[in-house]
Amino acid sequence: MRTAAFFDIDGTLYRESLMIEHFKKLLKYEVLDEALWHTEIKESYENWQKRRGNYDDYMLGLAEVYVRSMRGLEKAKMEFITNQVVDLKGDNVYMYTRNRIAWHKSAGHAVIFISGSPDYLVRKMAERYEITDCIGTRYLLDDYDRYTGEIEQMWDSDSKNAAVARFVREYDIDLAASYAYGDTMGDRSMFELVGNPVAINPTRELLTHMNEDQQLRKKVKIAVERKDVVYLLEPGVETFRAYGPER
Repeated sequence: MRTAAFFDIDGTLYRESLMIEHFKKLLKYEVLDEALWHTEIKESYENWQKRRGNYDDYMLGLAEVYVRSMRGLEKAKMEFITNQVVDLKGDNVYMYTRNRIAWHKSAGHAVIFISGSPDYLVRKMAERYEITDCIGTRYLLDDYDRYTGEIEQMWDSDSKNAAVARFVREYDIDLAASYAYGDTMGDRSMFELVGNPVAINPTRELLTHMNEDQQLRKKVKIAVERKDVVYLLEPGVETFRAYGPER
């Protein structure tokens, strides 16, 4: 059986969100009305930046606006913007995660991206880092190759659980020997399934959950990257301290 390394992308490899970058480019090139940002996104974004809001809530709200905004857009016209995002931003990644990808590849492990970002962005990142396979949120098309506004999402824990099961079958993966890297509650199922989970700059919600789950607390390593320094917290610590905006 083969060892695999499952990586989330947004907040785990990429330092921000590929979906946000794509959304900003759609606004910049006037594909979408800039008023969308000011009326539906700006407040929650600024609350998060000021650490007065919840990251997961901010991202879910943005995803809802993004999905709705894609309705009716032509796939061919999105290709240029998709390439722009990955070409210009694809190297804005955490050095710890980049180094782990390189290590897993050198060890002959299957390296797999499982991300809530749109599949067309995930595939571009997979090509850039020359990994084994990937899956992202699938944006459905109509008969004229226009986005319908319907998706098959990949940012929640249940979806990632099903994705891991699929890759286990395809690549004959030994989960006990495998690794998973993530940062939010959407990555919880990957952490539960593998023998070597690593939380990278985890959200307060994920830290709280790991603190309450005895099995996860015993096996999850935490990596926090700030500037050019990585702080590693080994499994088995007594308590993960999670300070929220209300404290």
